[in-house]
Parts: sequence; C-alpha cells; structure tokens
Amino acid sequence: MSAARVGVVTFPGTLDDQDAARAVRLVGAQAVPLWHADRDLKGVDAVFLPGGFSYGDYLRCGAISRFAPLMEEIVPAAKAGLPVIGTCNGFQILCEAHLLPGALTRNASLHYVCRDQRLRVEQTATAWTNTFAAGQEIVLPVKHGEGRYVADADTLAALEAGDHVVVRYLGGNPNGSLNDIAGIRNEAGNVVGLMPHPEHAVEELVGAPSTDGLGFFTSILKNLVNA
Repeated sequence: MSAARVGVVTFPGTLDDQDAARAVRLVGAQAVPLWHADRDLKGVDAVFLPGGFSYGDYLRCGAISRFAPLMEEIVPAAKAGLPVIGTCNGFQILCEAHLLPGALTRNASLHYVCRDQRLRVEQTATAWTNTFAAGQEIVLPVKHGEGRYVADADTLAALEAGDHVVVRYLGGNPNGSLNDIAGIRNEAGNVVGLMPHPEHAVEELVGAPSTDGLGFFTSILKNLVNA
C-alpha cells in the first residue's frame, strides 16, 4: 500500500464517506477517517469531502458544515496547497467555504435527480484529474436535488477564460447548471468540486455504470507520489 494518506471527512448526515474510503483503498492509498468536530487533520496528504446531507441541508446545503471545527483546519490548508476534493454535498461545502466560487442551487426541474450521467473532462491540470485525457468522455452517477451551479456573469467568464471548468455535462443537463458546468477547480488546481460521484463508479461488480471514477483517485495518488 502507498504511504499516501487521504483524509475522508464525515459530517452529521454524510452518506458517502465509506464509499470514498473504499475508492481510496482500491488505488492503494490509505483512507484516514476525519470527524467534523475535530481540529486535527492527522497529517493527511489530501482531503475528500463526500456527499450526503450534512446537517440535513438546513439553511442551505453546506451552509452549516462550513463552520465545522475541521473546516477551520481544511480552509487554510487548502489555500496553502493541500489537495481537496468535494463531491455533491462536498462541492456545496467548498462553495460555502469560499474555496470555490459560485453556488449550488435547487435543480431547475425542482425534482431530485438520480441517474448515470455522461460528462466530458475539460481540465486535466489538477491534482484530481491528471490521469484523464482532455476531452475524455466518462460516465458517473449523479444524485442530488440542489446541484444547479450558478455564478454571476463575471465569475462565469473568469471560469471559462481561466480553464477552471473541470467537467461538463453531456447528453442532457440534469439540473440546469449554467454552461453545463458539473465541476470546477481553483486557480492552483489543488481544490476541485463536482456534483457527480466518482466514488460510486469504481467497481462494476456493484452495479456502477463504469469504473471511470477511479481516475480521480489514481490522479491524486499520482500527484502525491510525484510531489
């Protein structure tokens, strides 16, 4: 097993932490459980913020979690270069914590969406997508009620001009996200947020639509090994 240690955060209401931890182990890294109320990152080399319904999505999705004691450690660490990824609720938390711009709002359909979704990888210059090819099409599950990415016109223009859109919806936008945006990165490329769930597409044996999600985990392992 690699010496790379990836912390997987659990908030009250997190659902996908065990799936994320399993995906980390599948690529040979060590999954380190991190509890939201702690103030210790346990020396991890990267952090995964999984999906779910932290704090029941009260106020806004991720609005309470951003104030968790552990987030007080994650935010400055991410700004200093620690690789961090958030999927679904994790993406919402990253936006609420201002580690990524914009917000995730109610799906345009006003219905919860759960389906396998085609995506195009737009940006590979990140800690989490470097083993993909630019333009590669992948399939990952989506499952959310508030996944519509929105931002003001200037922010959208900056995201597009700076190649900060990491993945984009293909074959039908499931939630009405502006510019078909499914995931974005920060300027440095160490922080990535996306609504689809790569941790649910790592093993075909359990009914996953593909194993395309493994690329996010092999990417962080490659990033850490080469750091």
